[in-house]
Amino acid sequence: MLKRANELARLGLGLTGSNPIVGAVVVDTAGKVVGEGFHKSGPHAEVVALEQAAQLARGATLFVTLEPCNHHGKTGPCTEAIIKAGITKVVYAVSDPSNLAGGGAKALAAAGLEVEFNSEVTEIAHSNRAWLHKIKNNRPYFIWKIATTLDGRTAATDGSSKWITGPESRAEVSQLRFESSAILIGTATALADNPNLIPRDLKTAEQKNPVRIVMGLREIPSEFNLHNEAAETVFLRSHDFSELLKLCAERDFNQVFVESGSELGTALLKAGLIDELIIFQAASLLGSGLSFIGDLGATSIKEKMDFLIRDVAQFGNDLKITLTKETGL
Repeated sequence: MLKRANELARLGLGLTGSNPIVGAVVVDTAGKVVGEGFHKSGPHAEVVALEQAAQLARGATLFVTLEPCNHHGKTGPCTEAIIKAGITKVVYAVSDPSNLAGGGAKALAAAGLEVEFNSEVTEIAHSNRAWLHKIKNNRPYFIWKIATTLDGRTAATDGSSKWITGPESRAEVSQLRFESSAILIGTATALADNPNLIPRDLKTAEQKNPVRIVMGLREIPSEFNLHNEAAETVFLRSHDFSELLKLCAERDFNQVFVESGSELGTALLKAGLIDELIIFQAASLLGSGLSFIGDLGATSIKEKMDFLIRDVAQFGNDLKITLTKETGL
C-alpha cells in the first residue's frame, strides 16, 4: 500500500509548488482500497483519499507517504481530518522534518490512533528528495542535466549540438523540466542556443512552466525566446552563487534543473551545489569538440570527484545515467 501511495505521490511532481509530494491510500478492515489521493495544488492527499472513502473510512487504515501535517496553513491540519474521519490506524513512510508541520504522528497517537512508521520502501524518500533536501539544507536540490557523446562531448568543434541525443531522451528531459521549480542556465548557453526551456506539453491545467533563471552579466537580445511569455524569466546579473541561493530562498524553490554548459555547471559542482547529475549519453563519438566538464582542479587520481550510481536506464539509443552524492537520496 505504501508503494501504491508513492505511485500516487509522484503524480503530483511539478504541481505542488514549494510543498512536498504526498500520496495516500485508505484500506478498510477487509483489505479493500476504498480511497486514494495525492497532493497537487489544493487539498492534501489525506483529505482527498478520506473524502473518496467517505463513511468507509471509519475503522480503516490510512497509508501515507509523509507523516500527516499538524498545523493550520492554507488548509486545516490533516491530523484533525484523519481523526474526524474515524481512521483507527495510520502507517507513514517518511517523518516530516519541518518545524512548522511536524508532530503529526504524536498528535494522532495522543488521540488514540495506532501509528506505525515504516521506512522500508526507500524509493518514497527518493521521490520526495527535492523537498526533503530543501528542508534539511535550506536550499533547493540542484540537478545538472548533461547530453553527451560517449567521449563526453556536448557539441562539435563548429559549436553544433542539435541533436546529440534522440527524441526519447528529449521527452524525458521535458518531464524533468516539468518536475522542477526552476531551470538554470548561464548567458553563454542563452546566447549560443536561444533556448525556450519549457516542457513540451502541459499535462494538467494546474501546471505552471518552471521559472527560467539566466545567470551572468551579458545582455540577452530582446528577440530571444527567453523574453517570451511562455514562462517567467529572471535575469540574475551576477556570478555570485550566494545571490542565486538568495533568489531560490525567496521563491522557496524545491528543485533547480541546471541545463547550462560546462563553465557554469563545473563552477556549481566545485561549489558543492550539484546534488545530482543526470547524463544522457548517446552511442556516438565525436573525438573533438566541447567537453561537458571543465577543470575541477584535480592533479592526482586521489582528488577525483566520486558519485554513486543511482540508476541506469535506456531511452531509445541513449543511456540515462543518474548519479547522486548521498545514498539516502
